[in-house]
Amino acid sequence: MKVNELLEDIEQLDTFKRYGKIHRVVGLMIESKGPEASVGEVCVIHSSPKKGEKILAEVVGFHNENVLLMPYAEINHIAPGCLVEATGNPLQVKVGRGLVGQVIDSLGNSLFEDPLPKGLTPYPTEQSPPNPLSRPRIQEPIQVGVRSIDTLLTTGKGQRVGIFAGSGVGKSTLMGMIARNSGADINVIALIGERGREVREFIEKDLGEEGLKKSIVVVATSDQPALMRIKGAYTATAISEYFRDIGYDVNLMMDSVTRVAMAQREVGLATGEPPTTKGYTPSVFAILPKLLERTGTNQSGTITAFYTVLVDGDDLNEPIADTVRGILDGHFVLERRLAEQGQFPAINVLKSISRVMNQITSEAHQEAAEHFRSLLATYEENQELIQIGAYKKGSSREVDEAIQYYPHILSFLKQGVHDAVQQEEAIQQLVELLGRGDT
Repeated sequence: MKVNELLEDIEQLDTFKRYGKIHRVVGLMIESKGPEASVGEVCVIHSSPKKGEKILAEVVGFHNENVLLMPYAEINHIAPGCLVEATGNPLQVKVGRGLVGQVIDSLGNSLFEDPLPKGLTPYPTEQSPPNPLSRPRIQEPIQVGVRSIDTLLTTGKGQRVGIFAGSGVGKSTLMGMIARNSGADINVIALIGERGREVREFIEKDLGEEGLKKSIVVVATSDQPALMRIKGAYTATAISEYFRDIGYDVNLMMDSVTRVAMAQREVGLATGEPPTTKGYTPSVFAILPKLLERTGTNQSGTITAFYTVLVDGDDLNEPIADTVRGILDGHFVLERRLAEQGQFPAINVLKSISRVMNQITSEAHQEAAEHFRSLLATYEENQELIQIGAYKKGSSREVDEAIQYYPHILSFLKQGVHDAVQQEEAIQQLVELLGRGDT
């Protein structure tokens, strides 16, 4: 019976290879007459016979019965009439336990000189977000290893958080701390649109040998084509999904989702989309929820995701920041003013929020965190009066208490880059701090 079924399958096989031909190239876009292919499918462009190169490209649209392609690499050797071959498949990358400790590009190729280990499994980079009703609720905290986050902005397994900051405020350093100190089984780190110099610096300095041992780093630098930068985000998310589906608690860290949006804007403008909100095309706001909703919990494991958002001019209301904040389950705001005052990590805990904290922490922990926030808010509201000496002691019991606690609060919020603090220890330190206001 099986033999007959196989023979029928063989008879139905299409043994012809269908090719198209390059018609024209405009900016980032390659237009070809044929082959028959669908959006998202990978095609191989055979460059001029002298060069003999094969360039991978993806179908991104159609125009007047022509196929619109965007390449994954530079297109220096493409000429009119070059053949385009359809593969019939979307982009797939190889995943497995052997990938841990590796640094790869958006197509899953190793950036080290050694090839990837054997035994890896092909896995599609584009997946649909899970059914909302199949997602278990977030009920368990995960250790981040950063004292101010673990105590005041407690994060749950499967939560998705945005790290909002301008350039040079310490996003990469904070990500390195989380990767080294986190309680997750494995880290998947996507460096999207980074300067080439910063990649090695992040891996060796911020992540370190200890962090790399339980991490997979996906790199798409700023000089690469827009599609490679977008695929870097999809590849990192797909790798996270693979490990989640086999029962791991995964940390996904993407730096930055803003550069993914910028790359999608380039693709959208090249395919003829109109620029709408501050130059961003409609497809940008369509892909963001699809990408960000893929992470979170499922029946097997969890993906706790940290997405950095680059806010131009420290404007938290610019379109990408506003959209991402609405999709995620919390946000940490890094403030330049705090960094300039020497507070690291420069998290403004009053502007930051974890939307699941009340579900995963004890009442005593919540009360301590609320008391801490109240003291800090009271001091900041009256800071100018205190600093110029206009406030007289005894005028307000709340302000007196805030002034008394403030040096301890500052000390608590500061943490050295290589200081590892366990979550239970951090909560104990918070409780002790609030009990020593008289010292």
